[in-house]
Amino acid sequence: MFRSLWQYRNFIISSVRGDLKGRFVRSRLGGLWFILHPLAQAVIFSIVLSDVLKARLPDTDSPAAYPIYLLSGMAAWTLFSEILTRSMSVFIEQAPVMKKIAFPRLCLPIIVGGTALINHLLLLVALFIIFIFLGHIPGRALVLLPIGVVLIAAIGFGLGVILGVMNVFIRDVAQVMTIVLQLWYWLTPIVYPANVLPEKYSLLIKLNPITPLVGLYQDALLFNRWPDPASLVVPALLGVVSMTLAMVFFRRASPELIDVL
Repeated sequence: MFRSLWQYRNFIISSVRGDLKGRFVRSRLGGLWFILHPLAQAVIFSIVLSDVLKARLPDTDSPAAYPIYLLSGMAAWTLFSEILTRSMSVFIEQAPVMKKIAFPRLCLPIIVGGTALINHLLLLVALFIIFIFLGHIPGRALVLLPIGVVLIAAIGFGLGVILGVMNVFIRDVAQVMTIVLQLWYWLTPIVYPANVLPEKYSLLIKLNPITPLVGLYQDALLFNRWPDPASLVVPALLGVVSMTLAMVFFRRASPELIDVL
């Protein structure tokens, strides 16, 4: 399987390039929409909630602390949700291509993941520019950000491939996950810091594997502090397990995908 993917590496690269161009054909702003959508959402939340929550952010006195906190968390969540949601639907969306052209089917979620990573890098560049205008320069903890990117991408890709295969056979999967992701978003400390929640919700936050990864982004971009290595053990294990299960699950279901589509 991996040898086939390597042989089709040029196909994957050209498809990522074509996906980026094709999503904004005839658009005046083009790829800027990848950046403007999450930024607009962050601005809305900042205007509505900054006065309420800025005093409750620990370890910082910066007047721009809450917008930076929010943008950092949203950057992490946007990467996870884009890889997961697009991987869930990619086999159905690309069914005509799969029926006409012979290529490793696993290329499709990899193309989705590659596109999402490029979008994420563009978003991070935009965030750094905004942080400079806000008078905030991330510190040395920024070097740990690639760890968060890798773990988020691994979890999103693994879960996305598993759910994407299931969605081919049971189309309700994508509809259910739309609701689950909305709930998952609000159970992740992105809009609010974890310390403002009542005690009865603290266990849900701790069990959320995305919480420490969002926290890694917020620590690196706002607080300039190193995360607790123990907090990354569960996300790392989930990333490895989900990727492994995705490969096994996809390999067993792959011969039937075309017939069902």
